[in-house]
Formats: sequence, structure tokens, C-alpha cells
Amino acid sequence: MILPHPCITAPMGILSDRDIVESMMTGHIGITGFDRKSLTPNGYDLRIAEIKILGRDGIHKEGMVSVPPRTMFYVSTMEAVRMGNCFCAELWLRTTWIRKGVIGAFGKVDAGFNGTLTLGAYNASDSAVEIPVGERFCQMIIESLQSPAGKGYSERSGNYQNQNGVTLEPKK
Repeated sequence: MILPHPCITAPMGILSDRDIVESMMTGHIGITGFDRKSLTPNGYDLRIAEIKILGRDGIHKEGMVSVPPRTMFYVSTMEAVRMGNCFCAELWLRTTWIRKGVIGAFGKVDAGFNGTLTLGAYNASDSAVEIPVGERFCQMIIESLQSPAGKGYSERSGNYQNQNGVTLEPKK
């Protein structure tokens, strides 16, 4: 007899706004810096805490940042996320930025991950793109796994576990 795994409180599949709030209340996932205005019907919009432009010194932590045309840049999320071993998340660039010529290819947030996220993006347009720190940048779609991960992110590689801010190299 297969017993249901104990960490699932939401239906299988993508979590709705109500499922996200419930999963946070039960401790199965965490979003530090949670803002209800960033909650979407089927996800949560992560906001920009830091921006680093490739080839330039410094990290921008406030104000408006002008990303030159044809330039790679990195964004750190304001929110730290924590996925229990029964959850993972997909990240999707908000269409607001796509319409301005920004391209982003993001991966999954693994089961067991904890920390802020560093997201790589590229201004593919012929014009500079103005990006305000604090603005919503990508949507996080949280999915429940069919069964708990046998080993979570920290037990597999954990290279970026507990990262904070723009992180371009894994911790040693």
C-alpha cells in the first residue's frame, strides 16, 4: 500500500495563489520578503534586489539602472526562496521585459534549494533598457513533485545553496 507523502498539502501540479499561501503557512515552501502584490493567480513575481552589468565594476542596489544594448546582465532577487523536498519551481521572464528586448533563459529552482536567485539576462535590443531596482522581473511557478526528492539540492551539489545577492561563481 502506497501512503501519500506527508509534505503535499496542495493538489499535484502547479500551485495556485491560495496553494502558495497555504504551503508557506505550513512551512513546505518559503518566500522571505513575501509581498502579496507579487502574488499572481498561479505564481509569484520575484523582484530585483541587485543588478550587475557584465564587464562593468560594481553592483547596483538602488535606483534606475541603464543596461546598454547587446549587453549581458545579472539580477539577484529581493526574495529568498526555500523549496521543500516536494516542490520545485520554474522561472519565466515577465513579458514587460520581453517587450523591451530583454531575453532571459532561466532554469528550475530545485527541491531543497534555499537562498536568493541570480538570473542571467541579455538586452537584445538596439537601445538601452532602464531597469529599476525593486521592480518585478520574473514569475516563479511552483510545482509539486509526485513524491519527495530522495536527496534535495543541498545534498546533490548545493553549489549555490544559501546564496545572497548576485552570485556568479559557486561557493567552494
